[in-house]
Amino acid sequence: MEQHVDALYTHDGAGRIVRVRAHNGPAAPRLYLGRTDGAIVWRCRSDVDDALCRSLSACADDDAIDLAAEAASEGRAVDRERYIGLLNRAAPVTKVWGGPAFRFPSALTDAAWPTDLGNASLVGDDNVEVLRPLLSAWVPDVHLTAPLMALVVDGQAVAVCGSVRITPHVHEAGVDTAPAFRGRGYAPRIVVAWAHAVRALGVEPLYSTAWENTASRAVARKVGLILYGTDLSFT
Repeated sequence: MEQHVDALYTHDGAGRIVRVRAHNGPAAPRLYLGRTDGAIVWRCRSDVDDALCRSLSACADDDAIDLAAEAASEGRAVDRERYIGLLNRAAPVTKVWGGPAFRFPSALTDAAWPTDLGNASLVGDDNVEVLRPLLSAWVPDVHLTAPLMALVVDGQAVAVCGSVRITPHVHEAGVDTAPAFRGRGYAPRIVVAWAHAVRALGVEPLYSTAWENTASRAVARKVGLILYGTDLSFT
């Protein structure tokens, strides 16, 4: 979870979060909670008052955690109002975001993890045009999201998975499938290909999403990802 938080946000010298770790990333939320069985990893944004941050920390330290219950309730098991009430003293909470966080199995070589995906290709300068026209929004990010893997059908990419948050230790997955090709099982296949590419770099792949993103959660389920925690943030 510590590595996940480091991948999500940049930090200042005091360990406070500053911005989303992405090219021109927006400001981080005012409070982030990474919840695992028996522990919470919390971060206040750099501009949150010290006294308020201590109150939020005490609230987090006092919070009971049951990861299975939280996952079953899609994040509703936690008492969000405790945190909202504290944050509202400084400024109204404008956004609450939550979702599950997954890791990949240690072994990626059994029958559920085929290494020969045929039409899964690493995208670089020499073949970037494969992203046009269906996934052209990824063209400017080819180098920023490396390794960027594409599933190619009839000469054009129909699904991609790339590293959208990167640290020396972990890469976080970003997945996209062209609308006309959704529901065909392409996303799980390209996520598997990306995981192999990331592991080949000597770092660990991670995958997180929002509770309401049922399609993304279905990908995690089909790939067989392992829930290790949940994200909860307040802006």
